[in-house]
Amino acid sequence: MKTLTNKRIVLGVSGSIAAYKAPDVVRRLQDLGAEVRAILTQGGAKFITELSLQATSKNKVHNNLWDNEAELSMGHIELAKWADAILIAPASANTIANLSAGKACDLLTNVVLATDAPVLIAPAMNQQMYASSAVKDNLSVLLARNIKLISPEFGEQACGDVGEGRLTEPSKIAKQVSEVFSSTKLTGKKILITLGATIEPIDPVRYLSNHSSGKMGMALARASIEAGAKVTLIYGNVSIPLSEESTNILVGSGEEMHQAVMENIKDQDVFIACAAVSDYRVKNIEKNKIKKENTELTLELIPNKDILVDVCKLKQKPICIGFAAETQNLIENAQNKLKNKGCDAIILNDVSKRDFGFKNDENEVVFLTKKYSQKIEKNSKQIIGRKIIEIIVEKFL
Repeated sequence: MKTLTNKRIVLGVSGSIAAYKAPDVVRRLQDLGAEVRAILTQGGAKFITELSLQATSKNKVHNNLWDNEAELSMGHIELAKWADAILIAPASANTIANLSAGKACDLLTNVVLATDAPVLIAPAMNQQMYASSAVKDNLSVLLARNIKLISPEFGEQACGDVGEGRLTEPSKIAKQVSEVFSSTKLTGKKILITLGATIEPIDPVRYLSNHSSGKMGMALARASIEAGAKVTLIYGNVSIPLSEESTNILVGSGEEMHQAVMENIKDQDVFIACAAVSDYRVKNIEKNKIKKENTELTLELIPNKDILVDVCKLKQKPICIGFAAETQNLIENAQNKLKNKGCDAIILNDVSKRDFGFKNDENEVVFLTKKYSQKIEKNSKQIIGRKIIEIIVEKFL
């Protein structure tokens, strides 16, 4: 199985004579199943053409932070979000210094600063430069920030020197990129995830709903895809774009989500109920808009079917993971939900906080089973999603 299947790699090419190997790096990443988009720095463009990278990657090459067309959609942010990993190969001494200093002086450094994806660098430079204390200090700073180093090789260099500083062979670089991902752990697995908010109509204009944005569910979807799973998303009202690599099914109400889940649950290995499904729906939906009057309006509500409970009751149920959005008695309420729903795990989410949870890009959760509890400290939802998937793999798969 290709170990970079479903992976999206941004390749940064900086100013080193080894830039001529970049098209081969692209090919080796593609051989492992990756989609590649290249960023060519001003220095890199002295050694290789944009056209050669475009021809091999089959994608537009990005080289200008101030590209008016790209920046209409905040191009550097879009690339940072698009990437499952960022690889800089070759990484020149100048680029390493800029990254170490946290500079945002070109498109590549901006993308690195804006991403929460893994970053790998493959240095290539003169052996004496690579051995210098300045480069070693800069590399130490990057390693402390969890940037991964693909060490250069020892050998004869373009300048005639012999020593450590040659760019690692492209096939070895691609292999080390693949090792960043636990792709084989979910290869062949099917995961169904619900996300977003359901909408319960009152009349043709008004409805009952909640604050869910779908960001946490989408982070789980991305993490599952990164790990090689085939993902189905059943989504309600969301405020984020969905993955193009998943099967996406749009629903409106809680009833529609229940029906869609039950129609698609067969043969799924994991079910993650991340959607904020309305517990109640309006019993009698008005056919016409309710006119405003200076009187009280009473709505009769009836319970929606419990999607998680019904999936957990199946004879051949998948591994079932639920979410508990709580505001008080957090652990107690989550443990009760774990017991009453009959699911394998509950992810406790404190939605009373303003700085994470609903609508925010960050979250903090507790992963609970009958015999296990792990708090995942506040972080971006993308990183939280990866950690949740890692725990699911470790505990159940």
